[in-house]
Amino acid sequence: MSHVPHQLAEEFPEFAEKIHTLKTSDAHFAKVAEAYRDVNEKVHKAETNVAPMEQLAEEQLRKERAALKDELYALLRA
Repeated sequence: MSHVPHQLAEEFPEFAEKIHTLKTSDAHFAKVAEAYRDVNEKVHKAETNVAPMEQLAEEQLRKERAALKDELYALLRA
């Protein structure tokens, strides 16, 4: 697949190294990061009409992505 926007390292470039470290050393962070990646990919597919979905479903995925991003940011700042 082509480049998917909103990847963690792009969203938080100042934490790029920490993201990599936490993905391999912190199971909770890795799980949340994977969930973020999965939801982000679904949103991207919906936005590009690769896998179209109803607007409400797409909006719900966007909200889920935002919540996961907030959680990841809190973990990165801890």
